[in-house]
Amino acid sequence: MTETDRTIETLLAQGGHFIDPGTGAIVPPIHPSTTYARDERYELIGYEYSRSGNPTCAQVEEVLARLEGAEEALVFASGLAGIVTFFDTVRSGEHVVAPRVMYHGAADWLRRLAGRRGIGVTFFDAAAAPGAARALEAAVRPGETSVVWIEASVNPTWDVIDVRAAAEIAHAGGAVLGVDATVTPAVTLRALDLGADVVFHSGTKYLAGHSDVTAGVLATRRADARWEDVKLARTLMGGVLGPFESWLLLRGMRTLHVRYERQAENAMAIARHFDSHPKLEAVLYPGLESHPGHAVAKRQMTNGFGAMLSLLVAGDAEDAKRVATRTRLFVPATSLGGVESLIEHRATVEGPHSVVPQNLLRVSVGIENAVELIADLEQALG
Repeated sequence: MTETDRTIETLLAQGGHFIDPGTGAIVPPIHPSTTYARDERYELIGYEYSRSGNPTCAQVEEVLARLEGAEEALVFASGLAGIVTFFDTVRSGEHVVAPRVMYHGAADWLRRLAGRRGIGVTFFDAAAAPGAARALEAAVRPGETSVVWIEASVNPTWDVIDVRAAAEIAHAGGAVLGVDATVTPAVTLRALDLGADVVFHSGTKYLAGHSDVTAGVLATRRADARWEDVKLARTLMGGVLGPFESWLLLRGMRTLHVRYERQAENAMAIARHFDSHPKLEAVLYPGLESHPGHAVAKRQMTNGFGAMLSLLVAGDAEDAKRVATRTRLFVPATSLGGVESLIEHRATVEGPHSVVPQNLLRVSVGIENAVELIADLEQALG
């Protein structure tokens, strides 16, 4: 079996099958050096300065590129650092399309670009799965739209966007498709294989998986001129991920496959239990057959339907907050993708620009015992 034939599970578990030639160590070393020597001809031996990359950073980027089926990958000091760097490639007068409901940090940055850089931004409605493609197509301005940015599973309403259809629409309008796959990592959805040009992850979440490192990831199908611009912008902005954080990210990725499987199983159990619960208006989870995006999710997700779901509490914002503070296992905190289960009142976290329902609780399901998690939510609702 060649390296290219290895499954994602094997690739991740072995961390890229790294073996240090000098020591035989199977765990890669951390290279904390900020600067690097030149040879007798004053040529670079390998690296120059850590702001443009380092050996530990390169190790995790290689694994990420293979995981995504990408030509290259880059890691950043945070997810938002990766988003800011990518959108730095959009020029004044160009146009960006994105979902109305999306990661609020990216939405806030797009509004800032629109206000300060003369970049047009159109937010389309992805709420109704059958109509999402039509709404997206109507938002694209052929010849003017530079980037179509989507989330395969929209945070935090978990509407589903058909990645392949979005790619066809973007490319027909002369735009590139960027996919935020933070909650749908490559162990369940390979966005580049579905036609995306660039994949983004907040590496803080499922990739690292232990709530102990902040990181961002971009991976590209082609190392083209836009990608070279991204690489240059990362160096100039100083947004590279540090050596220790790179090492933590690679360490976390080694268990991504098994973590994600357990988390998705737990999420499905919770969603099924609370579907039609008398204390809830709705459970938002694409794994439920009643979800309008279920068919698309089933087609493009190959390993479960994700570990994120949202609960619409019967009541108002204060009722929802009370539920979040009554849990004993679910931690009332922001973020997602760690091994511990979290619950948050999303509108509070997103702030004044939030468009999510005031009674929505976003739930990140961990790897704990599913029966105990269900019981905890039952007592909090009760």
